[in-house]
Amino acid sequence: MSSFDQFNLKKQLRNAINDLGFVAPTPIQEQTYSVVLSGKDVLGIAQTGTGKTLAYSLPILQDLKFSDQKHPRVLILVPTRELVIQVVNELEKLTEYVSIRILGIYGGVNIKTQRLKLMEGCDIVVATPGRVYDLILEQSLAAKGLKKLVIDEVDVMLDLGFRPQLMSIMELLPEKRQNIMFSATMTDHVDELIDDFFVAPEKISIAVSGTPLDNIEQSSYLVENFYTKLNLLKHLVSDTEEFSKVLVFSAHKRMADKIYEEITEEFPGQIGIIHSNKSQNFRIQSIEDFDLGHTRILIATDIMARGLDLDKISHVINFDTPNFPENYMHRIGRTGRAEERGRTILFSTEKEMKWKAAIEELMDFKIPVIDFPEEVEISKELLLEEKPEEEQMKDHNRNEKKRELGAAVHEKKAKNKKVNQGGSYKRKVKKKYKKPQTRGDKTYHKRQKRGK
Repeated sequence: MSSFDQFNLKKQLRNAINDLGFVAPTPIQEQTYSVVLSGKDVLGIAQTGTGKTLAYSLPILQDLKFSDQKHPRVLILVPTRELVIQVVNELEKLTEYVSIRILGIYGGVNIKTQRLKLMEGCDIVVATPGRVYDLILEQSLAAKGLKKLVIDEVDVMLDLGFRPQLMSIMELLPEKRQNIMFSATMTDHVDELIDDFFVAPEKISIAVSGTPLDNIEQSSYLVENFYTKLNLLKHLVSDTEEFSKVLVFSAHKRMADKIYEEITEEFPGQIGIIHSNKSQNFRIQSIEDFDLGHTRILIATDIMARGLDLDKISHVINFDTPNFPENYMHRIGRTGRAEERGRTILFSTEKEMKWKAAIEELMDFKIPVIDFPEEVEISKELLLEEKPEEEQMKDHNRNEKKRELGAAVHEKKAKNKKVNQGGSYKRKVKKKYKKPQTRGDKTYHKRQKRGK
């Protein structure tokens, strides 16, 4: 059995690893350690929940010597503010016994505070692309001293439209640097980024992105519609002992809000929600409450929950079936972490069955279907988008008609036809003194008299 002893870690790092209770490295950690340490460009492909943060952190910290220089030497880019906070926390735990200064930078907070902290000096900057690009451009963050660039969750960054910022940042960094990139999926966009900026990178792939994790039990329900899904969700999570820590995924922000509104009354104080429309403080608080067990259920969208390292999640419930099969893989990777058993449940309507088939094809695995519970009410109420197209058009036309009828047309009353001429005092003064003549007016009148 492999252990961290094979890495010959510095005593301080080894003590931190022991404090964290890590016994053996995961496959991605084992295979990337020596390659990252060698200084080569690296591309790591591994599923979420396999320890990618530690995979690049350990060799970087092993190689990083003490220095009192002010400019950072390592830049780690992640897609969301929540991930910045999470990675900073992980690095702080690993550097408990060494003098390494770590700074997290992200948008939504006062940039002046971040400038001041950069002036104080740091060794590692963990940041979101937008804010760090601004700080590099204004020269608050000196890029010349950066020796290593890490891009974590690069597929998520590209999904979120960060490609222009990533390319701009890489063009501003020193040419002689080590590039380390981690992704859960390999896409054409990731490939293009490698071709443009990496030098003979070593690719390390741990399992195909569609391979389900062995320690996750998957199941599914065939469900009639949105409101029946709500009834089923309430039925399942009412078992507080079995469903002790539940992450519920929704397709988009509007659906997340609707789920929250519909079930929060039945489970007061037990539910949190995160999506990009929520404030930064609200999102951080929601995640902390869920992680610490203050809330039992967290409703999230795909983008906000990607890469979040949340422990001991008993169930992941896919309220909808994602239309991109890879998103399903990221969702189920939130449970069954650190070799613990996990469970995922997929809700699919008849319309979503084609997406379920695509997921099963990607995984080469049939997700077992569970019989729908008899005690759960099948709702006849439909969302507008669930109705047949003819009815959707009918509703649309009815709304249009209401809008047309709403704008009543009638003649103005006589009192409303009056034109505002200003106050009476102003009119009397104008009449008495008239408009002063200009030199041009006087010349014009003289010529008129001569012409007579």
